[in-house]
Parts: sequence; structure tokens; C-alpha cells
Amino acid sequence: DKVLPELIEPYELRAAKLREFLEDVKPSLCYDIVPLADPFGPSITDPDLQCLVVSEETRRGGEAVNKKRLENGLPELALHEIQLMKDPDHSQNEEEKISSSSLRQRLLGTLLQPPRQDPALPLRPYVIGLTGGTGSGKTSIAKLLGHLGAFVIDADKLGHAVYVPGGPAYEPVVAAFGAEILNKDGTINRKVLGAKVFGNQERLKSLTDIVWPEIAQMAKERVREADAQGKAVCVLEAAVLLE
Repeated sequence: DKVLPELIEPYELRAAKLREFLEDVKPSLCYDIVPLADPFGPSITDPDLQCLVVSEETRRGGEAVNKKRLENGLPELALHEIQLMKDPDHSQNEEEKISSSSLRQRLLGTLLQPPRQDPALPLRPYVIGLTGGTGSGKTSIAKLLGHLGAFVIDADKLGHAVYVPGGPAYEPVVAAFGAEILNKDGTINRKVLGAKVFGNQERLKSLTDIVWPEIAQMAKERVREADAQGKAVCVLEAAVLLE
């Protein structure tokens, strides 16, 4: 439930930066940085611990630690509460405190690494994948990039196109799921089809094994169309882009 979890740095890098900071602040101390695989970590099992540093917002967590320690037959820890530093540069949509969530939000719109040059891929058009859950703003961003000159490919529209009569997935889908998925006019009733695969992983995989390769092929054809039009950038908008 973290904000922009995709932008959280690897643990090893964060631990190294933390150690560098702590040793810079007070090099005379010995620091033991421990990865946490659960909300409590060694705080509820280590008998040598005496104090837990908390903030106003994490005090309840400290109290939960002491409750667990008592259950484990260990003495309570002294809870030392500190004030969180304010961020004088925070925007209206960011937290008032210095926050890693705010720092990750500020990374949006920046290049995290230079574009990768792959000799197996053509230089033009440069294809950008645009993904995210329902309501995340994919369509709005795609329209904005389209106005800036990008060639936009909507995978959802391609998904509809593969199902139409004569489309590449029409006959295989009807053969796999039966004529009962058809409307009177011969088109596939996607609600009926959806009811057949909803909650059934095996049937869902059977459907995606038919449909997704066809959508991918249509997307490649659209990329070639973008190239033929002389477009430098192509944006592929897809809710399940990686899959």
C-alpha cells in the first residue's frame, strides 16, 4: 500500500545509504541494520533491546511491540518519541513531513535511467509502454502524448477488434467456448464469455492464450504503421502490458 511502490529503491541500496548517513552523523557508534520481513522484526524477540525510537504517528506501533514482548515473556521497551522534521518545500499534494513518498512523487516525469539501446530493436519508432490499473489516468496521458505527436495504440481497442466476426480470434474463441457465447447477429457476447471465464483460472488462461498473441500481433502491425507514417514515438496503452 506504499505510494508508487514501483519506484522504491532495492533494499541493499537503501541500507547502504542509511549506513552512510548514520556513520556520517556519528561514526563512533556501531550500527546493525536489519531487514524486516514482518512489521515487528527483532523488536519482539531480542532480549538485549532496551529502547524503541518512535514518532507521534508510530507510537501505536511501539505500543504493539511492547504488547508482543510481554506475550513473549520479555520486558517492555522504553518508547522514546521524537518529532518529525517538516519539509519546507512540500507542495499542496504532498505530506508536510519529509517523506519518501513525496520524494517518489517528484520522480514522476523524470528519466530514471537513459533509454536502453538494443541492437535487436529498430531505433524508430521508439515504443513506450503505458500501463496502470483502471482509473489510473492511462487514457488521459495517452491523449496528451498523442497531442504532442506520438502515435498512440490502444490495446483495449485491439482487444475488441480481435473478437469481431472475421477477426483473428473469433473462430478459435467460438470453437473453444461454444456457440452459446454468440449474439443473434453472430457477434461474440463478451459478458457471456466473461461469465464463463470469471473465477476459473484454467478457462481464463485458455482465453488469453488465444487472444493475447493476436493482440500482440496487431500491436506490432500498428507499430509498423507508425513507422510508415514517419512517427518517431509510439505509445502502447495496455492495462496488462507486461502480461
